[in-house]
Amino acid sequence: MTSILSPPSQANKANTKVIVKYVDLPLQFRRYKHEILQRIEQVCESGQYILGPELERFEKDFAVYCQCKHAIGVANGTDALFLVMKALGIGPGDEVITATNSFLASAGAVAAIGAKPVLVDVQDDLNIDPAAIERAITPATKAIIPVHLTGRPADMNKILDISRRHHLFVIEDAAQAVGAEYNGKRVGSLGTAAAFSLHPLKILHVYGDGGVITTNDDALADALRKLRNHGLVTRDICERWGYNSRLDSIQAAIANVRLSHLHEDHQVLQSVAAAYRKGLHDVVVQGSVIVPQDKPHERAVYHTFIIQCDQRDALQAYLLSHGIETKVHYPIPIHAQQPGRELGYKSGDLPRAEFLATRILSLPIYPGLTEEQISLVIKTIHSFYQQPINNKMGFSKNN
Repeated sequence: MTSILSPPSQANKANTKVIVKYVDLPLQFRRYKHEILQRIEQVCESGQYILGPELERFEKDFAVYCQCKHAIGVANGTDALFLVMKALGIGPGDEVITATNSFLASAGAVAAIGAKPVLVDVQDDLNIDPAAIERAITPATKAIIPVHLTGRPADMNKILDISRRHHLFVIEDAAQAVGAEYNGKRVGSLGTAAAFSLHPLKILHVYGDGGVITTNDDALADALRKLRNHGLVTRDICERWGYNSRLDSIQAAIANVRLSHLHEDHQVLQSVAAAYRKGLHDVVVQGSVIVPQDKPHERAVYHTFIIQCDQRDALQAYLLSHGIETKVHYPIPIHAQQPGRELGYKSGDLPRAEFLATRILSLPIYPGLTEEQISLVIKTIHSFYQQPINNKMGFSKNN
């Protein structure tokens, strides 16, 4: 079994012709190139680069999209988490519970605010385990950060029930899940507040860093708008110490274009996911692969399409040797990273996440993938599992 302390190795890419990129940002840019360049030009002609009308428009439209009263554009998704905790008064001496299998920022923002990240295990769908949350609550616990990992909503009914019984804030980490729905409600509208990322690898992305906070709490929204802009009430009057964490107008303009096409992008991602599920049915039946399945109460948006598979490292190397890039999100759980070990965690503490980290593999999924490329991914996975077991185990060493 692969150690959780060591990320999986890949075959040398230098001699591999890539046929299916894991992600193709230039291709996605070309889809909306003329709209984006026109909007950027308008911002440049206006000279309103900071907190201008493009940002106001994006915040209004994004709030409506997320079925929330307020959206606040900030510099990045990590700042979004940090600023929400700051506005809620979370800090030194407090604890915040989150999942161990997320990107480092989910827990890192907690540490940055001065609180203690409390990392817990996950379920088979890769989302945080509500039972593990309840077991981790102490008198110092102030908030829960459920991560809607891979574009699938966490089990929010159970999480919200826990939060009400223990009087805790719920801060949704929706960085990967813009547009996902839980029981008919959009993520970002379910908790005290939510943090979104507009990083280039996200479904709704800008061309650099960017983030958004959503909330239905008027007072919290007011505090956040001041915190992101140095604590200023007006250009000359400061109400409190704040931060410089604003979503620039050019990035907001790009986000406006992307938001207008988000529905069609989601449709493409869901169709790719459906094609993978159908095409991989045989290897699922034989027990070599598990594919994500939509639950009746959710609408997943498939920021990533993560399979769980036998012989993960060998399969990844085999795919790359056939020109197919894949990734692992994430090969080392946060509790197994150096900062996590400094919090007192050790191997075996969160066994489900550790086990899944040795089996998960993210397949290419983005608007612009062709049917031929999707078919190649499916056929190559089938080909790998039709090999003799000895070849599969030794593939990465021999190639």
